[in-house]
Amino acid sequence: MTPRVKLRSPRLHAAAGIILALCVGAASEALAAEDASLEEARADLAPGGDQASPAKFFSINAVLAKHDRQRDRSITDAVRLAALTPSNTATDAPPALREAPAVGAEPFGLFTFRAPDGLLWRKWRGVEAAMVKEQAILDHCRADAGNCPAHAAQFLRLVNAVGAKLGRDKLDEANRGVNAAVRYVSDLSQHGEPDRWSTPLATFASAKGDCEDYAVAKYVALSAAGFPRNDLQLVLVRDRMVRQDHALLAARVDGHWLLLDNRFSTLMADSEATRFTPLFAIDHQGVHLFATPYANRPLVGGELEAAPAAAVSGKAIGVGAPADSASALNTLPLLM
Repeated sequence: MTPRVKLRSPRLHAAAGIILALCVGAASEALAAEDASLEEARADLAPGGDQASPAKFFSINAVLAKHDRQRDRSITDAVRLAALTPSNTATDAPPALREAPAVGAEPFGLFTFRAPDGLLWRKWRGVEAAMVKEQAILDHCRADAGNCPAHAAQFLRLVNAVGAKLGRDKLDEANRGVNAAVRYVSDLSQHGEPDRWSTPLATFASAKGDCEDYAVAKYVALSAAGFPRNDLQLVLVRDRMVRQDHALLAARVDGHWLLLDNRFSTLMADSEATRFTPLFAIDHQGVHLFATPYANRPLVGGELEAAPAAAVSGKAIGVGAPADSASALNTLPLLM
């Protein structure tokens, strides 16, 4: 059998031709548009020329500045520094380390920090409370000199003499005056106990005392004469030359600390006192420990360094004490 061949309608052929023509036209338009975009890009890269110039380079600051100008027309030359961290931005970066000063502002060029409550705190608070009571006696003496006890009048004469001096002379007057008025006697010999801190009027009444009694009397005399309390410190040290603990007064004049010692009539600069290992500083703000790790002092005569402040025990005695009494009682009290 011969197969039949069905002929398509001429209209179908015409429609197919129209569709094909439309597709070709659309493709041509797309290619033309792409060519136009390429021409524009070439024009941007090479304005005024037919050949493309090398690629343009730009900085991030320029882009940010352009962005800012578009956002705010009032900005004409904005610059962003990406390395700066805004103050309101959290960061886990460690803070910059600040180098500690090589020399502290306290005596001996050291640093101090508050000592924990302990025996020294209790002793100093007791002395401060007693000095408040003695202040009432001194005020009465100023108001009625005829009824003033002899020892209180003697101390007031010293205060007035100190007040009449200026600067370093003020310290020299206090040091010589107290040293001349008091004879060194250990607490064990005078009071029958290893350690007692006396107030100035009690010391002047007996005319006897040990090293911390001298220092306390000088501290009060200078304070009463108008010397700044922030520039006065009772200092407890270890004298490595004689292997004994000692108390003295440190006073600051023109930024320099001077030492008032019951063993010497002249003043000594703290920088010259290389025989001392500083342990405690006491003033109107309380008891403080010296930051002894910062100390850099040569040993004297092959002596060993003093023990850390928190590890010593016993009492503070004056270096001028007899050798037999110093052999048993030659260390400072425990803090705890």
